[in-house]
Amino acid sequence: MKTSITKDMTFGELVQKYPVAASILASYGLHCIGCHIGIYETIEQGSRAHGLTDAQINEMLEKLNNTIK
Repeated sequence: MKTSITKDMTFGELVQKYPVAASILASYGLHCIGCHIGIYETIEQGSRAHGLTDAQINEMLEKLNNTIK
């Protein structure tokens, strides 16, 4: 059973487990994944720092989870 991707995961663990996630993150302007991996920022923290709204974060998480099914 696959673990759902949540906003509490770090970018590092997300990209390590699901490399395909990088292209989805980039489509939301989160193309600087390397800086987030280095500081272990959560998906929510990094997304908010880049100006994403709650709705955009939830939409992105839905796309990520649909991709790993």
